[in-house]
Amino acid sequence: MASVTFKNEPVTLVGTEVKVGEKAPDFTVLANDLSPVTLSDTKGSVRIISVVPSIDTGVCDAQTRKFNEEAGKIEGVTVLTISNDLPFAQKRWCAASGLENVQVLSDHRDLSFGEAYGVLMKELRLLARSVFVIDSNDIVTYAEYVPEGTTHPDYEAALAAAKAAK
Repeated sequence: MASVTFKNEPVTLVGTEVKVGEKAPDFTVLANDLSPVTLSDTKGSVRIISVVPSIDTGVCDAQTRKFNEEAGKIEGVTVLTISNDLPFAQKRWCAASGLENVQVLSDHRDLSFGEAYGVLMKELRLLARSVFVIDSNDIVTYAEYVPEGTTHPDYEAALAAAKAAK
């Protein structure tokens, strides 16, 4: 299992670590209108799943904006940002941000995504910062579990993986 810290304190990740080459596990998260969203809802496209602890923090905000900007330049790529923030808070953030190329989703209800991808931080009930690229056949082509939760992921590697997965 990936070793992760948050604010330099070790955290326990709950669930199963996802590895490149594996079939991506399905999950159910909530859209801002509380409707369920699953991995299969985006089947047929390359997905970048950008996972953040809380959309309302500086690094998470910057990560979401970066993938929104860069993914908009790659045809056929869907960006999903997933956190445990309440859908209402995500909706407010989305309205204020004006982002158009990313769908912000909440795992707060069932922790379905966090457990399926091994990113649920047990001590904080937040998701560990991570990035996954899933090709149109639902195969994981990139997985990054960011070692320190307050630092940025490797944007260039994730975007290169998304371009290569097309």
